[in-house]
Amino acid sequence: MKTIVLTGASDGIGAAAAALLTRDGHRLILTGRSEDKLKAVAHKLNPVGAFVADYERLDDVRRLAAEIRAATDHIDVLVNNAGGIFDGPLETVDGFERTFQVNHLAAFLLTHELMDILLASGASVVNTASLAAQMAGHIDLGNIDSFRGFSSFAAYGTSKLANILFARGLHARFQHAGLSAVAYHPGTIASNFGASTGSVMRMAYHTAIRGFLSGPVTGGRNLVHFAEGTPGETWQSGQYYGSRRRIARTSPQAYDDELVEHFWDASARLLGLPLA
Repeated sequence: MKTIVLTGASDGIGAAAAALLTRDGHRLILTGRSEDKLKAVAHKLNPVGAFVADYERLDDVRRLAAEIRAATDHIDVLVNNAGGIFDGPLETVDGFERTFQVNHLAAFLLTHELMDILLASGASVVNTASLAAQMAGHIDLGNIDSFRGFSSFAAYGTSKLANILFARGLHARFQHAGLSAVAYHPGTIASNFGASTGSVMRMAYHTAIRGFLSGPVTGGRNLVHFAEGTPGETWQSGQYYGSRRRIARTSPQAYDDELVEHFWDASARLLGLPLA
């Protein structure tokens, strides 16, 4: 039995994965943005905790971390699964473009706020990324949140590339201390994903094309594979995996060790976190 913190658990692959992980006997702490949806999931699964947080407000992330710390002093797996694609650009109350904050900065901050527990637990961090990182992602440290020249799909792809760089940064900085990290593509899943955008992604996820996509349970099973797996055996820390659970190629920027380091430092500075 593992203690697993699963963000983005109120809908889609997160909710599907939560049901599968509960079936397998794990101890779950669930988070989500929608209070009603999260309550519905929690009512069925009876997790250790279910906490509402809106990633468009970083104070919500800090509060969420405090609530998780109050619920447990041990975390085997943190799954950074919350995210989405949005129209924009839209500046959050924290001063960042929404897509970048919700999909990357919030997960970076939550992981930092829980780092002492994660290290003491010898935990794994699993980041839900996307094939879009390769298709449309590009990290520009001078326009790090993609606010200038914004496009929904490019901003989404860049934020998913950020998730991969974050996993690689965690591996580089903390593997020696027993922390493992991985990023994976769950598959092209028919869910409520893309509902809040007018981009091509909405067409793909909410028209007749939807019938050709996999269901949330398929993506949920992929998430579960990494959450339940053993680093070094089931998967290799610091790697990116495709939807077939094999190491896959992604954006060339993901393999630039210098960029991984610079991107980590830039993210930490934006959040006012120490660089060490």
